[in-house]
Amino acid sequence: MVSPLLVKAAPSGRDIVSVTPESAGWQYVGFQAIRLQAGESHALSTGQRELCLVVLTGCVDVEVDGQRHAGLGLRDSVFEPVAPAALYVPPGRTLRVHAQRDAEVALCSAPGDGQERPVRRIDPGSMRASTRGQGTNLRHVRDILPHDDPGAAHLLVVEVITPASHSSSYPPHKHDDERPPLETRLEETYYHRLDPPQGFAFQRVYTDDRSLDEACAVENHDVVLVPRGYHPVVAPHGYQLYYLNVMAGPNRLWVFRNDPAHEWMLQAPR
Repeated sequence: MVSPLLVKAAPSGRDIVSVTPESAGWQYVGFQAIRLQAGESHALSTGQRELCLVVLTGCVDVEVDGQRHAGLGLRDSVFEPVAPAALYVPPGRTLRVHAQRDAEVALCSAPGDGQERPVRRIDPGSMRASTRGQGTNLRHVRDILPHDDPGAAHLLVVEVITPASHSSSYPPHKHDDERPPLETRLEETYYHRLDPPQGFAFQRVYTDDRSLDEACAVENHDVVLVPRGYHPVVAPHGYQLYYLNVMAGPNRLWVFRNDPAHEWMLQAPR
């Protein structure tokens, strides 16, 4: 039986996977991943939502209300040590994405807040890269649209590479209780990629009282929904894992709480 938190990817076709607030049963996060062959185009409108378009692989031109943003994207694989191209688009805009070469594009969205913001090409050179954890908990993080970037209403976007045999989002942490500065409430999607692509990984989503406790075996291009609770990830031996996180909530602030049962390892000798 497939977990209700697991959204399986389509093996072929333009639409890889799609999550809307309605399909997820929540308020904020929307996510879609699409494949475009060289020469193909994809049109969409932002409506009342803000959008962060992330060029995962390949190269595209994006036209927003007639303004062209050319040559977005440099990498051939999400596992390359290269920052992605990204474009922030506010509500009320019409886009056309045209692939210069085969491309995979993520469309990350959240509600707008009524404030005027410009279309903004996010410079890959400005994206912070960091390494978190140690030992088999080490992973590599790149902030695409972090919470300290003032240029968005609700949306946060980050990508992570977890080496083979490593854990990630670990120790388990959660962000489902709106009580800043101790914790904030953010819905979240995990868009998973595996290398080699026939691999799999595991993600668990659970709450303190276990009223939610789901374990998902994720394959290439699958999405896991995190409406609440802790959400650790494990990559098996031989397969490195990439995931793109999209988060949004009532306030644009990421403050998490570790599972106290597992927080001991942060103080353990290295």
